[in-house]
Amino acid sequence: MTISGTLQRDWFGNIRADILAGIVVALALIPEAIGFSIIAGVDPRVGLYASVAIAMVIAFTGGRPGMISAATAAVAVVVVPLVREYGVEYLFAATILMGIFQGLAALLRFDLLMQFVSRSVITGFVNALAILIFMAQLPQLIPGNPGVGLEAYAMVGAALAMIYLLPRVTTAIPSPLIAIVVLTALAIWLGAPVNTVADMGELPDGLPYFTLPDVPLTWETLRIIAPYSATMAAVGLLESLLTAQIVDDMTHTGSDKRRESAGQGAANVVAALFGGMGGCAMIGQSVINVTSGGRGRLSTFTAGLSLLIMLVLLGDLVGRVPMPALVAIMIMVSIGTFSWNSIPNLGKHPWQSSVVMLTTVGVVVITHNLALGVLAGVILSGVFFTQKVMGLFEVVRTREDESAIYRAEGQVFYASVDRFEAAFGPESGQSDPADHVVIDVSKAHFWDISAVGALDKVVERMRRNGRSVKVVGLNRASADLVDKFALTDKTGVESGLAPHP
Repeated sequence: MTISGTLQRDWFGNIRADILAGIVVALALIPEAIGFSIIAGVDPRVGLYASVAIAMVIAFTGGRPGMISAATAAVAVVVVPLVREYGVEYLFAATILMGIFQGLAALLRFDLLMQFVSRSVITGFVNALAILIFMAQLPQLIPGNPGVGLEAYAMVGAALAMIYLLPRVTTAIPSPLIAIVVLTALAIWLGAPVNTVADMGELPDGLPYFTLPDVPLTWETLRIIAPYSATMAAVGLLESLLTAQIVDDMTHTGSDKRRESAGQGAANVVAALFGGMGGCAMIGQSVINVTSGGRGRLSTFTAGLSLLIMLVLLGDLVGRVPMPALVAIMIMVSIGTFSWNSIPNLGKHPWQSSVVMLTTVGVVVITHNLALGVLAGVILSGVFFTQKVMGLFEVVRTREDESAIYRAEGQVFYASVDRFEAAFGPESGQSDPADHVVIDVSKAHFWDISAVGALDKVVERMRRNGRSVKVVGLNRASADLVDKFALTDKTGVESGLAPHP
């Protein structure tokens, strides 16, 4: 596709729906950004300004059109000790370095590591996020908490009814936006005793401005912020790339993960230079955007621009938006995000896949750390895969004339070398021992130096017991490994390749 065609598709192919979806997302970002600022121990403006900057910049630099990025809890929890011990200026410096790390990660193609994240891990990641999103709404739903009463429950119920029923009548305007407008007007008119956005924290009353972090440019500063920056960069990229994959699946389109990695870095650098904290992709707001009709970069840019306009020009009105309306939207997101098919699939899929999915969910929900949950799932997937491949191996011994033929079939690598060695005795222990042994590996593959070492041991053991040994059938890759790393005499080793003329 030409540049003009790509521009038309990403920016002007869905103008009306993108703008309306972006407005809905902007309203949903406000309480989230304030809450994340509180988690990090900084002024609400730090999270709100970050959300504005990241959303507007990533619209141009990101690799996944229609995905929403802003200040997030995943990054906020990482910086709590940094802010507590050194202050907010060190947070800005760490966020700039975070962006630089993410840019380097794009250059080094760290996005390719996503190939090692299995479908079971992604499903667990999605389900865990859905649970966390719902759990985050509980303070606005638990009886006895300030502003939580019959009026709040009635508003949540009314908002959910509008969100799910209005699309049956019209889809001209996103139903979440209608719910917010109607309930805000109703709450103001009735003076309903419910929590509002303003109750979450003070909204900024001015534009963000460019400034450099007020920290000393020394190696000591780098030593302080580097560990935090590296963790923030890793967590941010992990959540962004996983969210991009989820949006890919929802929209049945592809994305440029390498560009997304670089775009996240650029967005975080700009956010820090305008007084914001670090952030990444947000699955909740991305789902809101997609389900509201947002598909292009314009929706992401509109979310950031609308948020800025709301904060600067409509701060008082935005502050009066009732929290039950936003809670209802996040409940919708939670319901829409959860992979409900994964529940009946627990009994249909291989038990290893189900264990991986449940482990990912459990670790994320317990620790509230997405990176730990995904890491646990990836490690467990690797263990199960290794165990499965390790089992696909056998050695069969036959006797032909004066020779014993051992035919190996399967994958020989670090996890299966014990079985490989055990399958070959010294030959003297057989009921019909032979003086000459042929080890046929034409249906086997040697993957690493552990496998070569195991072959060394087998050959050396048989020769030590007086047997002549010949290895035949090595494929090209296995023969190259043996040539480079085997310690035994290679005169008895033959490949399965045709000789060169």
